[in-house]
Amino acid sequence: MSYKVERLKVNYKTLEEFKKFKEYGVQELSMLEDLQENMIENDSDSPFYGIYFADTLVARMSLYEVDAKFDRYFEPQQTYLELWKLEVLPNYQGKGYGKALVDFAKGFNLPIKTNARMKSQGFWEKMGFHALAYDMARDLSENPLVWQPEEKKA
Repeated sequence: MSYKVERLKVNYKTLEEFKKFKEYGVQELSMLEDLQENMIENDSDSPFYGIYFADTLVARMSLYEVDAKFDRYFEPQQTYLELWKLEVLPNYQGKGYGKALVDFAKGFNLPIKTNARMKSQGFWEKMGFHALAYDMARDLSENPLVWQPEEKKA
């Protein structure tokens, strides 16, 4: 089954929907502040992407492009995507929504770095990600996992 991944609009409706997700936090609160201060509605440059089932946002993630000069994960240094807050609402888990979001991110054909949340390591490994050797200076309390497009693999 294929799902339509779309860039989420920065508006009050989207922020209301975000409250259903466990990973609701600083990013969303800063978006809410921006909305309240600037009354930005339907800003198309949201870092969030999601999948709707009927009128309900059931899965989402945020994607940030990180410039090569800040790369501490890949050799040689290169521009990559940081994938955060991948989450599928409990009633929709196990139906391919998470995979659809990851496949969408892979479609940019850039290396991807993410952090495995509790119990998600197996999911990421199934998606072709692998753990990096832990580097205390770089990783702090993170658990970085990376994926590279075929032609970029060394």
